[in-house]
Amino acid sequence: MSDAYDFARSLLFQLDAENAHHLSLRGLRIGEKSGVLPLVYPPDDFLDPVELMGLRFPNRVGLAAGLDKEGNTIDALGRLGFGSVEIGTITPRPQAGNPKPRLFRLVQEEAIINRMGFNNPGIKAGVANVRASKSFEGIVGFNIGKNKDTPNENASDDYLTCLREAFPVADYIAVNLSSPNTPGLRDLQGEDACAQLLELLKKEQQKLAAEHGRQVPLLFKVAPDLDPPHIAGLARVFRDGGLDGLIATNTTITREGVEANPRSEEAGGLSGRPLTARSTEVIQAFSSELGDALPIIGVGGISTPEDAVAKLRAGASLVQIYSAFIYQGPDLIKSVAHRLAQEAN
Repeated sequence: MSDAYDFARSLLFQLDAENAHHLSLRGLRIGEKSGVLPLVYPPDDFLDPVELMGLRFPNRVGLAAGLDKEGNTIDALGRLGFGSVEIGTITPRPQAGNPKPRLFRLVQEEAIINRMGFNNPGIKAGVANVRASKSFEGIVGFNIGKNKDTPNENASDDYLTCLREAFPVADYIAVNLSSPNTPGLRDLQGEDACAQLLELLKKEQQKLAAEHGRQVPLLFKVAPDLDPPHIAGLARVFRDGGLDGLIATNTTITREGVEANPRSEEAGGLSGRPLTARSTEVIQAFSSELGDALPIIGVGGISTPEDAVAKLRAGASLVQIYSAFIYQGPDLIKSVAHRLAQEAN
């Protein structure tokens, strides 16, 4: 951890987690626009380009969805070294999310529990924010979800709305079926429901590709709380339905590894170091079922370069980080990117 981030963290961690989050993003935006950010965190010109899904990723390390929920900090995050930034989750209509407090640090375990509930400015604003980014030369992923008050039987309408709106500006689109903080959302991971949604979205994707003259890969993001038969069934759905890529995994509803922490009783999804082994197991299971049918982006508990290597060895082609980035700062991005380049080459 750099001295600059160590100092910043010591101050930010005295604040409520969500207030610190917003303050940090605001500081990054100001630093990027003023030219101060590259002075504090000098850019790393290291490149490890990866061709995947018809896209060229500058390196193998991306930012997972959930940090830049509005898509208004892409340029600043890119300057820290991320090869890709996944914004969102964005829903068709703006929504405030769940009541506060809804974001909790479990510092000793280097973990986070959140029950944010897809707080976001809506698809129109999200698209406008992505259009406004100027300097980022990496890949922008657009994570989409349904509004909380949309019943599951109408969920496809929300996903189709977001797909259409995001298509012109996104490099890839990730369908969030696995947040534990929107009631009933994970039911869409059932094989039949998932197959029906995938079929609708793939048809629309083909229409949009013809309309816009460009291909935008479609990915699904799944939970870590899946048993082997469920994984096998979903793998068949993804393979047969022509899914372009898989993001594994989202947060977990289990509390394994944090049982002794008083915060463990907070409702929401757990991310960070306690999820490391389980997410890698799920990646391995999907990889065994899918083979080379579609690529996997591995996410969940990556707090060291070797954690990221384990994801690649389990079958991932790229990785994403989030929680450990909060705890360790930008140095983690560079160390993971360099280590993965060694592993892959």
